[in-house]
Amino acid sequence: MALPNHLVAPSLLAADFTRLAEEIQMVNESEADWLHLDVMDGRFVPNITFGMLVVEAARKLCQKPLDVHLMIVEPERYIDAFRAAGADVITVHYEACPHLHRTLQQIKATGAQAGVALTPHTPVEVLEDILELTDLVCIMSVNPGFGGQKFIPRTIPRVRRLKELILAYQTPTRIEIDGGVGLHNAETLLQAGANVLVAGSSVFGAPNPREAVRQLKSIGIETLRF
Repeated sequence: MALPNHLVAPSLLAADFTRLAEEIQMVNESEADWLHLDVMDGRFVPNITFGMLVVEAARKLCQKPLDVHLMIVEPERYIDAFRAAGADVITVHYEACPHLHRTLQQIKATGAQAGVALTPHTPVEVLEDILELTDLVCIMSVNPGFGGQKFIPRTIPRVRRLKELILAYQTPTRIEIDGGVGLHNAETLLQAGANVLVAGSSVFGAPNPREAVRQLKSIGIETLRF
């Protein structure tokens, strides 16, 4: 049985940037739902990836919604620009937003879906007062900054607790998991309450990336244990 609203979002960070058009075309031809783009500034996280120009290029090539994850300080300064570049979902970090309520309103005003990301050390309870403004919560299951890291097991109870809050507040918020996601843990994450799987190395590093996406999409579970 397929899980309703179970989305797969391959992460462009794990793609071969010398073959970017081909990699994005693979996503177009696959069963992927979104393309995930990690924007890093070298300040909020110890790495620099790409900015608006790559998002804009991806928008021209990609037929799927762009899920843009801003791992940057002062994201409010760039929200309009990333929306103009083609972002359909814009996720900012709780830890980078002193005025998170206002920032989420700003994202929604652009017409994009609004997301909030939490690093592994941040309790999910901090989102109780703003869940109603969120379309998505991204639980980081690795320390943000680099791809290919090992999944942090404590992610599972955090997902369960966040799902409890979403049900209690009756919001349509999706739970996205970013970091170390693959066939070895995807079903457990879905059972815990996740419904968007960001997959980097497990897709782009697979012998057959399209088949890897298909397998992630085809995961079925008999019961949901929240």
